[in-house]
Amino acid sequence: MHAAPSIFKAYDIRGIVPSTLNEEVARALGRAFGMAALAEGQKTVAVGRDGRLSGPALSGALMAGLVDVGLHVIDIGMCTTPMLYFAAATLCESGIQVTGSHNPKDYNGFKMVLAGRAIYGEEIQALHRTMEAESWQLQPGGSIRHVDVLADYSARIVGDAKLARPMKVVVDSGNGIAGASAPGIFRALGCEVVELFSEVDGDFPNHHPDPSKPENLRDVVQALRDTDAELGLAFDGDGDRLGIVTKDGQTIFPDRQMMLFAQDVLSRVPGGTILFDVKCSQRLAPAIRAAGGEPLMWKTGHSLVKARMKEVDSPLGGEMSGHIFFKERWYGFDDGTYAGARLLEILSKSADPSALLNALPTSFSTPELNVACEEGEPHRLSAELQQLASSAFSAPAVISTIDGLRVDWPDGFGLIRASNTTPVLVLRFEGQTQEALHRIEGEMLALLRRVKPDAQLGASAH
Repeated sequence: MHAAPSIFKAYDIRGIVPSTLNEEVARALGRAFGMAALAEGQKTVAVGRDGRLSGPALSGALMAGLVDVGLHVIDIGMCTTPMLYFAAATLCESGIQVTGSHNPKDYNGFKMVLAGRAIYGEEIQALHRTMEAESWQLQPGGSIRHVDVLADYSARIVGDAKLARPMKVVVDSGNGIAGASAPGIFRALGCEVVELFSEVDGDFPNHHPDPSKPENLRDVVQALRDTDAELGLAFDGDGDRLGIVTKDGQTIFPDRQMMLFAQDVLSRVPGGTILFDVKCSQRLAPAIRAAGGEPLMWKTGHSLVKARMKEVDSPLGGEMSGHIFFKERWYGFDDGTYAGARLLEILSKSADPSALLNALPTSFSTPELNVACEEGEPHRLSAELQQLASSAFSAPAVISTIDGLRVDWPDGFGLIRASNTTPVLVLRFEGQTQEALHRIEGEMLALLRRVKPDAQLGASAH
């Protein structure tokens, strides 16, 4: 069968329904993934889906494909991506979530765990090749059983996180799937919850469920003004990312959240290696060292971070996009609800949580910026920039090429990297003063224009 190559991304499979993603593709993926699972001795695969309108048909076809090759399927129904990960950590070792994450409503896709690891890169391309060649073996013996994991998942979080005092919070699920579980879990932790848009609706009628965008947090900011709630929490479409808003309407970005989480985790795991991606603030590594940890900067991408955390036995990892990975006391996967619970555990010890959050070290920075490119162009440009860097920048600049080009000065950094999901360059600049920010942005853009004279800066479209 033919499946559009464009849907096979670096960390997952994602496309537009029905033009590039349909039931035929989903069934073929079930067969291909099933063969890969059997090759690793896996007999059971958990399947979940978010609240998108195309979810039931796609997950049905996917499960049929898994059954076609003789696998046992645990259908956990409509759930967050972290609940699927939970099922794949407690009921079996492999799973697929049917989710379009934070993409527009006509998208859908698949996030996959195989034998306990998030698959990415070459393993996803191998699935594509199996689908194209139809090189699967159909066999009887497959089955589907339904399991509801919400009660066990909730109990696991409520049994782990303990609040020092009751708190009142705003929870905005943006009509994404987290609305069906997160408010209830926060109530069970002892919170009073002001709910916004908890009704799961794949049309996303109120705002898009992507808390990395300031315009999607306006309702949280307003609710914090209108009520005596202390804090705002916002979720993305499939519930694996968390946005945090203080009482005075400030967004606490994930790299600053990581300073607080690292301090807490390192109090119990002294000397632990704390992982973060290249987009994070220059202020994060010193904060980790000050808390007694070993900072480790790594490539962007939730699958890449999870794999590296396993390699270095890291108790905590985080990405600027909002994925936070707790291994200490948890399973090492990204989970917005669990991260929210851990945050409330820390903040409940403070009489003024917003003051504590606003006091975290910060700098002047740009949002994530994009430069649109031709298909295949971003990685070529990234390689050219890396080659030019050593002659373009001299000490005290420190050059890193683990993921694109990141240049750190004593007073800020600049980053230009190729996105692994869309044909764009991703840029981010930070300065400890406004002047430093302008200088660094100017130097990095001058270098970019040497390899791409027509580069046009635009806002990130996540």
